[in-house]
Amino acid sequence: MLLEVGVVAVHSPTPLPRASLPRRTNALPTPNWRSNSSPSVHCSSIHQTRGGQVLTNKDRVFFLDVNPLCYIGSTRSLHSFAHWISLFFSQVSLRSPVIAVLDGEGGNDYRRELLPSYKAHRKKFSGQLSTSSTYSGAGGGNFHLVIADILQKCNVPVLKIKGYEADDVVATLVEQALQRGFRVVIGSPDKDFKQLISEDVQIVIPMPEFGRWSFYTIKHYIAQYNCNPCSDLSLRCILGDEVDGVPGIQHVAPGFGRKTALKLLKKHGLLENLLKAAAVRTVGKPYVQDALTKHADYLRKNYEVLSLRRDVPVCLKEEWLSERNNCNDSIALSNFTNMLGEAKKIDAQSFILSSRT
Repeated sequence: MLLEVGVVAVHSPTPLPRASLPRRTNALPTPNWRSNSSPSVHCSSIHQTRGGQVLTNKDRVFFLDVNPLCYIGSTRSLHSFAHWISLFFSQVSLRSPVIAVLDGEGGNDYRRELLPSYKAHRKKFSGQLSTSSTYSGAGGGNFHLVIADILQKCNVPVLKIKGYEADDVVATLVEQALQRGFRVVIGSPDKDFKQLISEDVQIVIPMPEFGRWSFYTIKHYIAQYNCNPCSDLSLRCILGDEVDGVPGIQHVAPGFGRKTALKLLKKHGLLENLLKAAAVRTVGKPYVQDALTKHADYLRKNYEVLSLRRDVPVCLKEEWLSERNNCNDSIALSNFTNMLGEAKKIDAQSFILSSRT
């Protein structure tokens, strides 16, 4: 059972009968964890996995941001989740430990108190399945329970902490994992995680247009933005995030764009360093200077809103870091996919019958 605060209990069930799932074999090699050489790839050249293997001298732990995997566009879909999770287990994580994280109820409240426009346009994730996503095996039809059920069968602990977004839970646990000497891979399409990228932290991104997961590393970040990932949060604070409802400085200083922001951050590193410098001396053209001095509090609020928290009340448990028993993956995911197919047929038949009445 999935708890509102805490984790799903993870058991080691008796191995189920084996079933085969389709596996892609045309994968490209992943980049090395090491990034001491200058980047040689364009931002669009994101390397794919070869059986999920990344060259590393340390053990890896994977954190899976579940909610984005449950959508096709703006529509919730368990079929999407089944597709991405099967590829993730078979091509990316293999037997490495995986910790899955869901958004907790009220997770956006903290940031909305700071900035009411934060994700204000997004529909609330109610956790309830639509008729077209019926799944007979999920008690009460709760979306999160369905997801937790299949992940639990694949021996993956699932966290859902009330009052916290999944991003903050992941960021908190990533810091703890690094302190224990692990290298970290975050499975998510969420750009917020780019602020965590380092030589020891990679992101693996679902790529719908290619039907695969692709690694995104510090090399890719530098090639794409021509700056260090430690400046990512500062850059987003200046430019804003329209998707999340966070306005950028260009709303009050129209000429203050990406090129200007990157130039300033390459020199000053972090937003706070830039604001302190602008308070005592000229750091740019008059409109830049004026924007930084008049709207410093505005930018600092953006920083507080967009910064991932590391203070979530959760501790990384030793049992979560053990090699994952993947003997049930194939049959559990195959059964799940088959049940979704049957549910879709039932929904189609119900639609036909209702249209005739």
